Amino acid sequence: MEQPRLIMAESSILNNAARILKLVQAGTPADQALRESLTQHRHFTAPAERRGISRAVFTHYRWWRWLDENDSAQKQLAAALELQRRFDTNPASFKPEALAAKAVPDWLKDEMDALPAAWLGQLQREPALWIRAKAGTGAALAKRLGQCMAAPQSPDALHYTGITDLYRTPEFQAGEFEIQDLASQLVGLAAGPKPGETWWDACAGEGGKTMHLSDLMRNKGLLWASDRSLRRLGKLKARAARAQVFNFRAAQWEGGTRLPTKTKFDGILVDAPCTGIGTWQRNPHARWTTAPKDVHELAAVQAQLLDHVAGSLKPGGRLIYAVCTLTRAETTAVAAAFTVAHPGLEPVSAQTLWPHELNANGMFIATWRRKS
Repeated sequence: MEQPRLIMAESSILNNAARILKLVQAGTPADQALRESLTQHRHFTAPAERRGISRAVFTHYRWWRWLDENDSAQKQLAAALELQRRFDTNPASFKPEALAAKAVPDWLKDEMDALPAAWLGQLQREPALWIRAKAGTGAALAKRLGQCMAAPQSPDALHYTGITDLYRTPEFQAGEFEIQDLASQLVGLAAGPKPGETWWDACAGEGGKTMHLSDLMRNKGLLWASDRSLRRLGKLKARAARAQVFNFRAAQWEGGTRLPTKTKFDGILVDAPCTGIGTWQRNPHARWTTAPKDVHELAAVQAQLLDHVAGSLKPGGRLIYAVCTLTRAETTAVAAAFTVAHPGLEPVSAQTLWPHELNANGMFIATWRRKS
């Protein structure tokens, strides 16, 4: 009886994944289609089935250029899962030239200084799940959750390899950890705010980095968090309440010259909107919806955001620019132009975090300090 049940389960996963592909083809991003479908429909009750459907959909877009578009959606999904199995078993059987030709869109080579073979291979692997424990509690949390390994960069950054729904654990409900990619955690560590300082997370979104900054500040001092979206700020407030983050003020900011406060800051983080190419391992559908015009439109937005916040730094204050992308226009070009335009700020560091080196998202981080 076990084999027929297994076949039926696999068939159900492929059929439900095929329905989600139809939503994507109609214009809904894959991650949104999955989130809405798996949370709104009660028949997706088994965690294993939800994981299977998500995996099938993302695997489809990871191997999309290897698939026959004339096949049915179910057949394409099955073929993608088989390609994933083959790659996981023997990645060397996929030549670097094939990955360069099929794993990313053709225009990308003109927008990046290099397409490392190791990065292209990393794109075809399923992404790691990272969590961030409250400062100083990583070892104790890892012991309680199990199946965790600390990152070399921080004992509070944990690679979780289990299958438990972490959102339902007592530790998560008590605010003891956040699900946050390692690269994002390294942005907070690069900022390095101290207790009692005044900081501004200018593009806070739903607050992942805001809460990390607050944790590093030991909930002391003042932390402004702004975003253009009131919906995202509302989610930030809910997350902060669960995590017992109290030293922040949330304010809407559209990104223009009219700032949310006249406060002068010890540090400002601009985690700017970007093309997200560094997240293509986690969100493979975005590989096929991002276009070159997005790169250059967002680079202009990024430059404006940096220009608008620069005057809010105290003497000696630090400005951190972070984007989870890897294009030249959005990373080194933005940083170089900003340095020329703002001689009162001296560059401190600039680094590119590659997914194949971190087993995490890609990220560019640049730091400046206002001259005294």
